[in-house]
Parts: sequence; C-alpha cells; structure tokens
Amino acid sequence: MASGSLNKVMLIGNTGDEVKMHYFENNNCLGRFPLATSEDYVNKSTGERISNTEWHNIVVRNKAAEICEKYLKKGDKVYIEGRIKTRKWTDDRGNDRYSTEIHCTDFTFLTPKEKTSTQTEYTSSTQMPNVQDTTVADNGSQEDDLPF
Repeated sequence: MASGSLNKVMLIGNTGDEVKMHYFENNNCLGRFPLATSEDYVNKSTGERISNTEWHNIVVRNKAAEICEKYLKKGDKVYIEGRIKTRKWTDDRGNDRYSTEIHCTDFTFLTPKEKTSTQTEYTSSTQMPNVQDTTVADNGSQEDDLPF
C-alpha cells in the first residue's frame, strides 16, 4: 500500500439480481451482480419518512465468483469488502463512458439458508469453503489454544 493512501470499501446490502458469469480461455472467470444499500431517515421539517437506495456494481473473480454464483440469489443479504475501480470504455457511438465498480476481495453471506443459520465467509487468501463446514457450532465448552 502506498504511504498515506487507502482504497477500501465495506458494504452490507441486498443483491439486486443473480450473479452473471463470464468465462475466459485461461480457466479464469468473472462474476458481476448489483448490490443495493439503503438509508432511511425522517425529514425533521415535514415528518416524512425518506428512503434512499444506492446501487453498486460488484465484481468477483475466479473461485469467489463460482461460490457467489452457486449460493447467492436475488435479494440475499451479503457483506462485501473490496476496492473501488473505475473503468473507461467506448460505447457504440464512439463516446467515452465510465463505470465504477467494487472489486470484491472478501465477502460473507448474511442470509440464513434452510434449516441452518450459517454464514459462509470467503477471503481472497482462503480455499473455496465447504458449505457443510460453515455451520456455526457452540464450542463454548472447549478450551482455546490461545496463549492468553
């Protein structure tokens, strides 16, 4: 990281669609999906309840994309961590266009699945999780290996 510089985004929101996958020749893949974050407040002068929704373009790569495609459904709540990236591209008319994306490095599924209240976590440094192994268990009676 460059000294005095940080590009980090943390979002909790709901998916607005299924994950759209794109596959490449070198066995890499990319997944894209929209994420909605909302803010609700009451206008002090009118008493009216106001709701603002912001849409974010999420990009996940390779194993993370495959996990998201398999387990994320439209409307699911998810925690996303990543960095902002702006892409420049040219449209059909030759005009320069810009797209701001969140390139996801870590995520946690927050929507409970049938019969379990699991939270599947993925970080860019971990292997693809086995969903059966993500069940939250009460290990309160077991001792830690922590030195303190």
